Amino acid sequence: MKNLFLCICLVSGLLGFSQDWANMNFFKEKNRQVMAEGKTIDAVFMGNSITQGWVDMRSHFFAENSFVNRGIGGQTTPQMLLRFRQDVIDLKPKAVVILAGINDIAENTGPISLVEIAANIESMVELAIAHRIHPLVCSVLPANNFPWRPEILPREKVIKLNELLRALTEKHQVTYVDYYTSTVDAEGGLISELGYDTVHPNESGYKVLEPIILESLQSVLR
Repeated sequence: MKNLFLCICLVSGLLGFSQDWANMNFFKEKNRQVMAEGKTIDAVFMGNSITQGWVDMRSHFFAENSFVNRGIGGQTTPQMLLRFRQDVIDLKPKAVVILAGINDIAENTGPISLVEIAANIESMVELAIAHRIHPLVCSVLPANNFPWRPEILPREKVIKLNELLRALTEKHQVTYVDYYTSTVDAEGGLISELGYDTVHPNESGYKVLEPIILESLQSVLR
């Protein structure tokens, strides 16, 4: 009986290790293709479904600007930090645009404090700087509820997290990109005309974000 229990534990452990928790394989083939082409990449966009949806709705924005999209829906900052080397550093971009944190607030991968979220983003910033990649840290977009987690009220947490993100950009003297101010409504949520729900931008929303990030990138890459 004891041996059977040990076997069950061993199999369970192996199954746990076999899971691609950070989705490291998601962009593996695309990364190989990008590196094989050897083209200059102005910026990699690292993020979650908001970043992923950007290329889905406005793919020409990336193609026309030598940008690479590395957003994966549902991801949190610890997952992004784990794949940061292969999905950003190995591509050798001039800059990285980091938009992350809303899924952490939604506790997609479990409870996490705002300080811990900011620390994960700061680690990505430090990795970028160490590899001579200009990091741009984006504010989390406004949200006053989550369609998939209605019991969590994110509005005030978004505001506080953005304060922490602005502070870490000042600490490291890197660029803070303020999406929040241009997309927030009177109740602290995402302007309804700019989103297809209370969290994710629609095409009109991305059209608001694009000149903001382009201005910041032009300043950094100049």
